[in-house]
Amino acid sequence: MPSLKTCLVVNSRSGSNSDATLAALEQSMAARGLLPATTFGFPADPLPTRHQLESEGVARLVVFTGDGTLNAAIDAVAGWDGEVLVLPGGTMNLLSARLHGEGTTCDAILDCIARGAYRPVRPIMACCDAGRAHAGLLVGPGTAWAEVREAMRDFDITGLAQGASEALAETTGGPRVRMIDPAIGHDDGYPLIELTPCHRGMQADGYRLESAGEFLQQSWAVLRRRFRDGPHERLGLLDRLVIENCGNQPLQLLIDGEPATLGPRAEFTVAECPVNLLATAHGF
Repeated sequence: MPSLKTCLVVNSRSGSNSDATLAALEQSMAARGLLPATTFGFPADPLPTRHQLESEGVARLVVFTGDGTLNAAIDAVAGWDGEVLVLPGGTMNLLSARLHGEGTTCDAILDCIARGAYRPVRPIMACCDAGRAHAGLLVGPGTAWAEVREAMRDFDITGLAQGASEALAETTGGPRVRMIDPAIGHDDGYPLIELTPCHRGMQADGYRLESAGEFLQQSWAVLRRRFRDGPHERLGLLDRLVIENCGNQPLQLLIDGEPATLGPRAEFTVAECPVNLLATAHGF
């Protein structure tokens, strides 16, 4: 296949990024004729934009980062007629799993790309006024544990202890959130509602903490970004829903792992990704 001009985006703070890993990735890409012309090391380098890629004649953007940086990179090139190749460069790699299958390695994905065994897709996203989630969106006081996760990543022991105490108080004592349109689930709400986009819409799951054991289980799940490891209940598969804060306070969100805030009541909908992503999994 003819070689396409390619750029690579990496992030030294992402879970799978290290000097050795990045060197191995570039070697793997070169061996398959996919070596990038330019590498952007976010956050030291700004993310490439649609206009920048168009002016430089770039046809493919390879993103080897976590889901949060990946979200920002896709937003930066929205409307571009090129293609984005997502590689598992973070901790959870939820969007990579959607596109290539759970646990698929970079080498396996690059093998598919090199032989043309892929197709461009525009997967469904979960959307709100604060942004678009390609992998997952969390709403509620339970999102406070994300700051604890950051302290863990930075080996900040003081911040970890303080953050855990604050997250505990917020999750157990903060106003819960509930679905009101449609009115599904417990009327007194949940510490956390998760919205997961898929090709059928948004899967909504509610997480309740009714015992000390459940609380510890769910907190550990949030820290590892494996939310469904904790106790939860399915609330539905929807194209649109409205969530409100039971205490009429701002809604706290995590959009692909990045924090955001909305008013006390917010609408969530679905939309197509604004750029072509390359998929190698059978689901596409």
